[in-house]
Amino acid sequence: MTNVLQQIGDEYKKTYPEDSLTFSFAGSSTLAKQIEQDAPADLFVSADQKWMDYVAEKLPAKTKNVTTLVENELVLIAPADSKIKVASIKDINFKKVIGDSYLAVGDDNVPVGRYAKKALEHLGVWADVEPRLSKAKDVRAVLSYIERGELPLGIVYSTDAKVSDKVKVVAVFPQESYGKVVYPAATLSDKPEAKRFLDFLATPKAKKVKVVAVFPQESYGKVVYPAATLSDKPEAKRFLDFLATPKAKEAFAKAGFKAVR
Repeated sequence: MTNVLQQIGDEYKKTYPEDSLTFSFAGSSTLAKQIEQDAPADLFVSADQKWMDYVAEKLPAKTKNVTTLVENELVLIAPADSKIKVASIKDINFKKVIGDSYLAVGDDNVPVGRYAKKALEHLGVWADVEPRLSKAKDVRAVLSYIERGELPLGIVYSTDAKVSDKVKVVAVFPQESYGKVVYPAATLSDKPEAKRFLDFLATPKAKKVKVVAVFPQESYGKVVYPAATLSDKPEAKRFLDFLATPKAKEAFAKAGFKAVR
């Protein structure tokens, strides 16, 4: 989401050069806690519905225009030069492939870690792999382990796999194994720029802004990204609305996200 939002931001500035746009990237849980502590924010884009719900519960008066921007998928990756070849995620003998090494996953308190656990439980291999898990602070850390060849396998989002030529997708988790991965967004102020940018995220230009192979969605469920405003600033609502415009949707699509709005 970091890369795609920066690209969408560049496109947005071409259309609205008078608007000031500053991003603050961090884990959804970290951002939600900062927002709760009154950190200045006009728009919140989350990689997890749970933390959007958290912000909406803590700051109901500020969180407005909540909408789901795009969806993501869960994939199993290996180093680009890995000899692993499988036709389906169900064909993988995790215990054999991991051997004395470890499977890279997100920590329990980050969305990608929770989705990975659900998917592995659904496949009936959790008991086998749990002792051989290497838990990372976020999905990019998982990706780094595999890029450097330190670990043989990792579980990340499809969009993260696509930004690296040092890894390859070896299988896709069925969505029913983990649920939806969604990215919600919401305005947190009434600044017109916020709502304008939110609207822009749904435009064709935003949708154009790009992922490599995917775990079957039925193996993990939907990965969704919610968003909401946290203030009455018109800019917040405007940016949130902008996220649903054709320009924004185009950027999301380029990054491999599925538009749901």
